[in-house]
Amino acid sequence: MTGERGYDCHRDHGPYAGVADLLARIAGDHPRLASRHTVELRAIAPRLDPAARPAAEEEPIRFHPARRTACLAYGAAEFVAAWASTLRHPVMVRFDHVDNADETTRELLDALTRRVASTPVRLDLRDGGADRPVAADPAPEAIRAALGDSLARGFYHHAARTARRGRALVTPDGDLRHWWAFTTGLATALAALDRAAEALDLYHEARAATDDPKITMSAAYATAMLYARHLPAGEQDPARARQWLEQALHLAAGLADPRQRVMSTVFYEQGLALLDSRAGEPARALRLIDDGLARLTAVLAPGERPQDLARLRHNRAQVHLALGDPERALADLDVVIAQDPDNCEYYVDRAALHRAAGRWRAAIRDYDTAVRLGPHLPEAYYNRAVLRHERGRSERARVDLERVLAIDPGHLDARIALVNLHLEGGTADAAEAAARAGLTLAPQEPALLCTLGLIRSERGSLAEAEELLSRALDGDPELVEAWTNRAAVRFDRGELVAAVADLDRAVALSAAPVPRYNRGTALARLGRWDDAARDFADALAQPGVDRALRRDLRAELARCRRALAG
Repeated sequence: MTGERGYDCHRDHGPYAGVADLLARIAGDHPRLASRHTVELRAIAPRLDPAARPAAEEEPIRFHPARRTACLAYGAAEFVAAWASTLRHPVMVRFDHVDNADETTRELLDALTRRVASTPVRLDLRDGGADRPVAADPAPEAIRAALGDSLARGFYHHAARTARRGRALVTPDGDLRHWWAFTTGLATALAALDRAAEALDLYHEARAATDDPKITMSAAYATAMLYARHLPAGEQDPARARQWLEQALHLAAGLADPRQRVMSTVFYEQGLALLDSRAGEPARALRLIDDGLARLTAVLAPGERPQDLARLRHNRAQVHLALGDPERALADLDVVIAQDPDNCEYYVDRAALHRAAGRWRAAIRDYDTAVRLGPHLPEAYYNRAVLRHERGRSERARVDLERVLAIDPGHLDARIALVNLHLEGGTADAAEAAARAGLTLAPQEPALLCTLGLIRSERGSLAEAEELLSRALDGDPELVEAWTNRAAVRFDRGELVAAVADLDRAVALSAAPVPRYNRGTALARLGRWDDAARDFADALAQPGVDRALRRDLRAELARCRRALAG
């Protein structure tokens, strides 16, 4: 394969235009290699799966998160890098119309550029390219099908453009059915892209345009979910969400078809259960879900709509957890996974229960499955890394954390964990580099500032360390580690009174023995033997003090008593 022809990336060809052609070509030449990347390749280039149906025909009851495309891009880039490793000679691959590419294409090209930088593959990214014929607007039915497919596959930028194209062709007076499909599709895409306020305006527009009961019912429920979930945290309004849900339920009660009436009512009541659970009323939420499951099971044929039943049982598992009943939660999740075995979210939830119960092998298996189905779900990699670290498998944990950051560079928990892993392994240079890399993305992140401050203090840069730790405390005044570490810096600089003041704050926030040990040490240096002895004794009384610290505490307490006796 050489660059003798370009791959057309223009967004008029849809999501992953151009790059999907490259991936399909490599997959055709290297089927064994492609078999290790089946999930992401089929998501990007569905034609690689001859049995696949259009995504919209799957009738999903939930939509993929927008961040899934970053996971797909990571997997596809790994696939291309694996192919590149088989090449004997350099290869140039040209992509045209990159300036007019869909967001999915640009995201994948960015991932490819980073991943193949040190391989024989070179990417020639060109704006413009060969002239393209201007496509005529397709019929509303075709646009609607394309919109449904993009929404179901989680390609929300393309879905939004498609929906706007459809809305430009029809009006609520002339073609209400298509106009509503394009309007609610646009709102769904915008909500997924964190533009919920714009989605809210569209539902207000729909209510002004029609009083059709099915449309106003759907708009009421969607509006409720915007207020309950999708608006920014400060703008969410559970009371207004409940009002809109009550309106949706009132309209659902008037549906002529008794089966549809039950299904819509049960579906909308799950919104009420969510609000009840968040409001600290899990028992009431559980009653709603149990009742809904009974009614839904009564109207469905055996084996019909398993994903709907799985979603309700998944909701019930969350409520069982809120009620302090992990065994019932686990039983529900086992059934959920049997009903909907391809949903990575369920495996992550079940893995957490296995981990809490000490079943770490079962937890690892579920995280492995979640990674495969996700594909490359950052949360699964991160949680697996934490578990591997707990089991003493630090190298495997490091690999997982680096994968998380390759997929989502802004994943702060993973970056903090990686920095700490480097510190524990004695690789201070790597720890400092990782901390500084994180701070370029989140300059005021307290945990990273605290860790970098600790590193700089251990390297003798006490003034810089104190400044970093002070910034950490500005961002999080309850960060015990920052008070403790800044106290250590001030102690090393001879500022004993300031060190004690910092440790006063740390002790007030935490019963852990280390802040008391450190404060006792500073107080002893100041000759305040009574106060120091009290800190050492209190620290010794804390549960779980390790052997080395217990030995030091006893020695210091004995020294204080000798000083007081003398």
